[in-house]
Amino acid sequence: MAKTPTRPWDAAEHLETDEDMVLYLEAALESSDASLVAAALGDIARAKGMTEIAREAGLGRESLYKALSPEGNPEFATVLKVVRALGLKLHAKAV
Repeated sequence: MAKTPTRPWDAAEHLETDEDMVLYLEAALESSDASLVAAALGDIARAKGMTEIAREAGLGRESLYKALSPEGNPEFATVLKVVRALGLKLHAKAV
Protein backbone atom coordinates (compact mmCIF):
# COMPACT_ATOMS: atom_id res chain seq x y z
CA MET A 1 0.00 0.00 0.00
CA ALA A 2 1.39 3.41 -1.00
CA LYS A 3 2.02 5.93 1.76
CA THR A 4 0.24 9.26 1.56
CA PRO A 5 2.64 12.17 1.94
CA THR A 6 1.81 14.44 4.85
CA ARG A 7 3.09 17.67 6.31
CA PRO A 8 2.64 19.25 9.74
CA TRP A 9 -0.60 21.16 10.23
CA ASP A 10 -0.07 24.87 10.91
CA ALA A 11 -2.97 26.83 12.38
CA ALA A 12 -1.45 30.12 11.18
CA GLU A 13 -2.09 29.06 7.57
CA HIS A 14 -5.84 28.90 8.30
CA LEU A 15 -6.26 32.19 10.19
CA GLU A 16 -7.25 34.38 7.27
CA THR A 17 -9.62 36.97 8.77
CA ASP A 18 -9.76 38.98 11.98
CA GLU A 19 -12.88 37.01 12.90
CA ASP A 20 -10.97 33.72 12.48
CA MET A 21 -8.28 35.04 14.81
CA VAL A 22 -10.75 36.27 17.44
CA LEU A 23 -12.64 32.98 17.49
CA TYR A 24 -9.39 31.01 17.69
CA LEU A 25 -8.15 33.08 20.65
CA GLU A 26 -11.54 32.85 22.39
CA ALA A 27 -11.46 29.06 22.11
CA ALA A 28 -7.96 28.99 23.58
CA LEU A 29 -9.00 31.28 26.45
CA GLU A 30 -11.98 29.03 27.22
CA SER A 31 -9.57 26.15 27.76
CA SER A 32 -7.98 27.94 30.77
CA ASP A 33 -4.67 26.45 29.61
CA ALA A 34 -1.98 29.15 29.70
CA SER A 35 0.33 27.34 27.29
CA LEU A 36 -2.51 26.90 24.78
CA VAL A 37 -3.35 30.62 25.00
CA ALA A 38 0.31 31.54 24.45
CA ALA A 39 0.55 29.15 21.49
CA ALA A 40 -2.68 30.57 20.00
CA LEU A 41 -1.28 34.09 20.29
CA GLY A 42 1.85 32.82 18.55
CA ASP A 43 -0.20 31.30 15.73
CA ILE A 44 -2.13 34.55 15.29
CA ALA A 45 1.08 36.60 15.35
CA ARG A 46 2.61 34.34 12.68
CA ALA A 47 -0.55 34.67 10.57
CA LYS A 48 -0.30 38.48 10.77
CA GLY A 49 3.48 38.58 10.45
CA MET A 50 5.69 37.93 13.46
CA THR A 51 8.27 40.58 12.56
CA GLU A 52 5.63 43.31 12.39
CA ILE A 53 3.92 42.19 15.61
CA ALA A 54 7.25 42.02 17.46
CA ARG A 55 8.10 45.54 16.31
CA GLU A 56 4.70 46.93 17.31
CA ALA A 57 4.92 45.19 20.70
CA GLY A 58 8.46 46.47 21.26
CA LEU A 59 9.85 42.95 21.58
CA GLY A 60 12.53 40.94 19.81
CA ARG A 61 11.23 38.63 17.11
CA GLU A 62 13.18 35.57 18.30
CA SER A 63 12.22 36.09 21.94
CA LEU A 64 8.59 36.49 20.87
CA TYR A 65 8.72 33.20 18.93
CA LYS A 66 10.10 31.50 22.04
CA ALA A 67 7.63 33.11 24.47
CA LEU A 68 4.61 32.27 22.30
CA SER A 69 5.57 28.69 21.56
CA PRO A 70 3.66 25.84 23.25
CA GLU A 71 6.68 25.42 25.56
CA GLY A 72 6.96 29.18 26.24
CA ASN A 73 5.89 30.90 29.43
CA PRO A 74 5.45 34.60 28.61
CA GLU A 75 5.00 37.21 31.29
CA PHE A 76 1.52 38.68 31.42
CA ALA A 77 2.93 42.05 30.36
CA THR A 78 4.22 40.37 27.19
CA VAL A 79 0.80 38.86 26.54
CA LEU A 80 -0.83 42.27 26.88
CA LYS A 81 1.70 43.87 24.52
CA VAL A 82 1.11 41.15 21.93
CA VAL A 83 -2.67 41.38 22.23
CA ARG A 84 -2.49 45.14 21.66
CA ALA A 85 -0.08 44.72 18.71
CA LEU A 86 -2.50 42.21 17.17
CA GLY A 87 -5.27 44.79 17.37
CA LEU A 88 -7.24 42.71 19.87
CA LYS A 89 -8.71 43.32 23.33
CA LEU A 90 -9.19 40.90 26.17
CA HIS A 91 -12.57 41.01 27.92
CA ALA A 92 -13.77 39.55 31.18
CA LYS A 93 -17.27 38.25 31.85
CA ALA A 94 -18.90 36.40 34.70
CA VAL A 95 -19.19 32.66 34.29
